[in-house]
Amino acid sequence: MTPPVLPGQPQLHYRDQTLYLEEQRLSELARSHGTPLYVYSKAAMLQALDAYQRGFAGRKVQICYAMKANSSLALLQLFAQQGCGFDIVSGGELERVMAAGGDPAKVIFSGVGKTRAEMRQALEAGIGCFNVESEAELEVLSDIAQAMGLRAPVSIRVNPNVDAKTHPYISTGLKDNKFGIAHERTVATYRRAAQLPGLRVVGIDCHIGSQITEETPYLDAMDRLLDLVQAIEAAGIAIHHIDFGGGLGIDYNGDTPPAADALWALLLARLDARGYGNRQLMIEPGRSLVGNAGVCLTEVLYLKPGEQKNFCIVDAAMNDLPRPAMYQAYHAIVPLDASAKMPEQVYDVVGPICESGDWLGRERSLAVAPGSLLAVLSAGAYCSSMGSSYNTRARPAEVLVDGAAAHLIRARESVSDIFRNERLIPTTAAAKQVVA
Repeated sequence: MTPPVLPGQPQLHYRDQTLYLEEQRLSELARSHGTPLYVYSKAAMLQALDAYQRGFAGRKVQICYAMKANSSLALLQLFAQQGCGFDIVSGGELERVMAAGGDPAKVIFSGVGKTRAEMRQALEAGIGCFNVESEAELEVLSDIAQAMGLRAPVSIRVNPNVDAKTHPYISTGLKDNKFGIAHERTVATYRRAAQLPGLRVVGIDCHIGSQITEETPYLDAMDRLLDLVQAIEAAGIAIHHIDFGGGLGIDYNGDTPPAADALWALLLARLDARGYGNRQLMIEPGRSLVGNAGVCLTEVLYLKPGEQKNFCIVDAAMNDLPRPAMYQAYHAIVPLDASAKMPEQVYDVVGPICESGDWLGRERSLAVAPGSLLAVLSAGAYCSSMGSSYNTRARPAEVLVDGAAAHLIRARESVSDIFRNERLIPTTAAAKQVVA
């Protein structure tokens, strides 16, 4: 059998028909740690980050990793060690940043529903900026900061009404999305922010979506954002940094997003042409740093032939890897051993969850038998971080590969871990009598 093509996986390769990530044989990791199992490549993440850093050479740019893509502490630690800040969307994510050794002064707090408690927590930590997403949020944040004797640094997230040409669930820059301030309301909102005593305006922010594979939406959004910077500063309000968000896509199935350095060469040329090339810039990449660095390993449990479909039932499920069920997303699925002699058949690859939506891949040509090991590719982003314990299924272990070394960075969850915080109701004699 010819080894299959491995889209977008820079450190994944077959050696003697056996699948490796960096210098680690993945079948050995599956035997050591069990399946399902997430495995990440340190080198792949650093390569992805390096593309951004090359593109920004000589510029004033702070890269803030959008940690919702994958919030494993070891990954946060790695990016913090490389000088990255973090884009967070909850108080829990802020606690993760602190636990991983991140600098709170390099944290941007995004999200439409920040609670008062989260605002106080972030102010106490001394984060770098709040990306404010509504006029009501401005008022609440000012009140809280003023009561603490502080002025909260704010950037207003603008909704530029630009189509990112991606899945509607991950599009964030259109008028009917819940994110940001409408383009037409932006200048008035900045005027109000500048008046509020608990706020300090420091920037402007825009994020139009995720898994973007074309340059045009970025260029369109940049033009609209720079038009607003000009109008806001004409109103006497200084904009110290410009935040262009993230959203750059990866190769899942022959996708051809621009390389990060090539994309930013275009964007920086546009910035220079409009006279903003010397501004402090912020960006918030997530998926493009970690997506193609990870795989999810799974074992074939049963093969189930049917009249219309054949099913390959594996031990990974929608609770472990939710993207296919949630977005109808495509992930390549390949064998760990490409020397199999059995004939290929077309299968739907499905998990054990009691839902018809529990599938990892439709109509995949595979040569497998019960006990075969498979790798679900491009699983570093929005997979483990979106996982759950649905059906009381324990979350998988996670391993970080660094050359020939492999580090367990998350132990496999146990069933007792899942219900540790649950409580049975008291059983009393009176209660027994009532039941009787």
